[in-house]
Amino acid sequence: MRDRVRVVVQGKGRRSWHVRRAGLAGVLWAAGELAVTVGVVVMLLVVHQVWWTNRQALSAAHEMVRELEEAAPPSGWPEDGPQDGPADGAQEEPAGAASADGSAGSDGSSGGAPGNSGPRAGKPPPRESAYGILRIPRLGVAVPVAQGVDKRSVLDKGYAGHYAGTAQPGAEGNFAVAGHRNTHGEPFRYINRLRAGDELIVEVRGKRYVYLVGQTLAETTERDTGVIAPVPRSIVRPGAGYSEPGAYITLTTCTPEYSSKYRLVVWGTLKR
Repeated sequence: MRDRVRVVVQGKGRRSWHVRRAGLAGVLWAAGELAVTVGVVVMLLVVHQVWWTNRQALSAAHEMVRELEEAAPPSGWPEDGPQDGPADGAQEEPAGAASADGSAGSDGSSGGAPGNSGPRAGKPPPRESAYGILRIPRLGVAVPVAQGVDKRSVLDKGYAGHYAGTAQPGAEGNFAVAGHRNTHGEPFRYINRLRAGDELIVEVRGKRYVYLVGQTLAETTERDTGVIAPVPRSIVRPGAGYSEPGAYITLTTCTPEYSSKYRLVVWGTLKR
């Protein structure tokens, strides 16, 4: 009896299935490589934004503080101190800053500070030029103060930006500044930790103005212009702020951290 031999012939359908399977595996492999590449690029961008720009701005800001401490009085100030009228600053909104935290912010006040018997009026310092130092002893912060709140030319340098139209340091009215909370030097990152009675020191042209923290507004909208008015008072949260004329300081930055959704505000009054 002859042995029967079975011959198994693979059909075209089976071969096609293997081809499709190999092709799918190749596509998935390529997609995986692309995802890893994109992830690495995104990570590098995050490192650049969060770490490198922060390091650069912080180093440059510290160098500017040293220059301001050593330099002769900047041109543009009258002999007896800074002016108390409206300043010609940038009209763009800050970040918080920040970014801050970097980075849009509240609009500047359009009106000047009320008349007073403080430092006499004079030519304001050049726009976007660092002309003073803001020190926050509790936080170990020393940050240059510049005219305007433009992101690129002021806030992203790690400076505190002086809102256009608000009072100058030591004068009646409201000396209002913005700063990044995250990235670009993040000078205002921890201002939420300030408490009533903490000092905020502004140094301009050899003169020293000491403000004492009075109130903190943990959250308000970016359009709450009342917080930088001559008599600062929130128009979003009417119970927050002041009702009497005086010499005030206002610090604004973004909140929560790594977001620009809301604004965090710290107010202080000049120590007499």
